[in-house]
Amino acid sequence: MSIKGKAYVMGAYEHPTRDAPDKTTAQLHAESAKGALEDAGLSFDDVDAYFCAGDAPGFGAMSMVDYMGLRNVRHTDTTETGGSSYLVHLNHACQAIAAGKVNVALITLAGRPRNGGGRPGGPGGGGGKPGALSDGAPEAGFENIYGGSTHNTYGMCAMRHMYEYGTTSEQLAWIKVAASHHAQWNEHAFLKNVVTVEDVVNSRMIADPLHLLDCCVVTDGGGAVIVTSPEVARSLNRPKVKVLGATEAPKMPLGGQELDLTYCGAVWTGPPTFAEAGVTHADIKYASVYDSFTITVLMTLEDLGFCKKGEGGKFVADGNLISGVGKLPFNTDGGGLCNNHPTNRGGITKIIETVRQLRGEAHPKVQVPNCDIALAHGTGGSLGVRHAAATVIMEREA
Repeated sequence: MSIKGKAYVMGAYEHPTRDAPDKTTAQLHAESAKGALEDAGLSFDDVDAYFCAGDAPGFGAMSMVDYMGLRNVRHTDTTETGGSSYLVHLNHACQAIAAGKVNVALITLAGRPRNGGGRPGGPGGGGGKPGALSDGAPEAGFENIYGGSTHNTYGMCAMRHMYEYGTTSEQLAWIKVAASHHAQWNEHAFLKNVVTVEDVVNSRMIADPLHLLDCCVVTDGGGAVIVTSPEVARSLNRPKVKVLGATEAPKMPLGGQELDLTYCGAVWTGPPTFAEAGVTHADIKYASVYDSFTITVLMTLEDLGFCKKGEGGKFVADGNLISGVGKLPFNTDGGGLCNNHPTNRGGITKIIETVRQLRGEAHPKVQVPNCDIALAHGTGGSLGVRHAAATVIMEREA
């Protein structure tokens, strides 16, 4: 069953806080949910499906359904794929709506890594010992002894891409530059200062060849999205954002037998999503791309098919990702590199800014003219080893 046109994103809310010493994680989830429901013109009693991932406290969906008083929920989904979870949830919500199981789905994300809740460092920002897999993971005994971290696994991807294709640190820096040009207009962005290529390559080295400014921010906060049936969407006095296509896929090293650091799971999620949506790359006016590190963006754009493999460096350079300047505006909120990466898994922010662009509600300085079709992509886990990818294409309904 295709989900094309079967569901709509009718509410979206990004929590404004980036440092929450006075709030609990559950409170951030609930406040984000309230904001998204108000944005859609709905109430907690309208929600009949709830989606959350590993960032939800307690017993996950059970605890949060109880905490938020979602008395009419009859469908829950706690799929956990790190930062891509929330795009996967959007896909699953659309499937459940298309199957006639639910009418109003709520998706939430929230966390407090700046205040002791889920410290950064683990795969996908999962917290705990930096880069360490849990003892129950079957690969832990083979990998933890080498002391891997999120930073050095992504650094290895960047180094290998440079070796294979001649990509440069200056080209990667353009991704951060573009994000900073957008973040300056976002009053809630964690980093608002515009930076140059020189600023990026001169910042201290974190994991060769990745510099400090090649890395995302660490923020508290959260966000929420409301997905509805077409019937509910028609009853609401809000701009309608229709989901055209969505795909998810994991990428694994399979014990080292298929360890290629130069591509990511987008090679499998991009083509079927474009096919289901019935659009081409030329139709995409805006892209929200997961940006845990600059190399994440470059590889994702290649693997989604916006340029040929190995030509990502040229594609992102010279302002090509800056709204009003380049051919493919990306992350116009400032992205994870400058704006917000709540609980080290900011996939939901990719949906939220895509919805803003399609509604024409982005900041006027970064709003893409005539933005009618847009793409959001999430990466969860660690690009250098095992991760999951999820791609969604959406359209503004006239």
